[in-house]
Amino acid sequence: MPRRLVTILGPTAVGKTIFAVKLADAFDGEIISADSRQVYKRMDIGTGKDVSDYSINGKTISSHLIDLIEPADEYNLFSFVKDFNQTFEDISKRNKLPFLVGGTGMYLNAVLNKYELKKADFHPKRKEELEKLSDKELRKIFLSYEPNPHDTTDVLYRKRMIASVLIHESPEHANLTIAENFNSLVIGVMEDRSEIKKRITARLKKRLKEGMIEEVKRLLDEGVPAERLKRFGLEYRFVTEHLSGELNYNDMYQKLNSAIHKFAKRQMTWFRKMEREGIEINWMKNDEIRKAEKLIDVFLNKKDE
Repeated sequence: MPRRLVTILGPTAVGKTIFAVKLADAFDGEIISADSRQVYKRMDIGTGKDVSDYSINGKTISSHLIDLIEPADEYNLFSFVKDFNQTFEDISKRNKLPFLVGGTGMYLNAVLNKYELKKADFHPKRKEELEKLSDKELRKIFLSYEPNPHDTTDVLYRKRMIASVLIHESPEHANLTIAENFNSLVIGVMEDRSEIKKRITARLKKRLKEGMIEEVKRLLDEGVPAERLKRFGLEYRFVTEHLSGELNYNDMYQKLNSAIHKFAKRQMTWFRKMEREGIEINWMKNDEIRKAEKLIDVFLNKKDE
């Protein structure tokens, strides 16, 4: 019989984590993070690892795929699929309900559409050839395989483009698929655009007060290269540019605030695309927890055909 997965998605700053924690508490669940940046250790404020959000009714809801690797290490979709499979199996075997929670569209899409991914046999000779190409030449090859890259920053960073090309060109590879024996209920948390804008700005101010600039400075001081931090985008990009003298504080704040608003729009574009591709998303506001509970009750008690 297919197992169950509840997916909670939505754009940044809508309150997905607290919403999911309430549901996980009600249904004896555990959370699997679908956030491409929360896997990195010591990147806490900028990625929104609000530990207190996981505490409810005197207990802490278990969370997974957070704080896995060092900031200097690479983590990609293939890594996520592997980690998701292992975590989903573990939670299900313990008769807990897995909640996949986050806003990284590529990760969510991979699970819900049960992608098959290929692990490249990173042939050193081909890798060396690609590394010698100019940015323009490399981008041309990359786009021939990925005409519509999931992450628009892919075309800006050589390592990601090289890894993608190697995957597409590798005839010898290990297949990795999402475990197919599950059904997922998908709940989308959404607010009015004006409300999201207010939340994004308020949250940014809060993070700056809580020490986001100091967090980035610590990462730089411990040896994480500035270019590496910039590749994480948003908070890490603009704060790094501020600390390096490229932006004054006011410009950093304005540019970052604007970039987060644009990011939220891109996330919604992803989710609408998922709907067009056949994934049913049950949209609701974050105060409609009872509505979500009723949906989950029906989902868990529904007999499989």
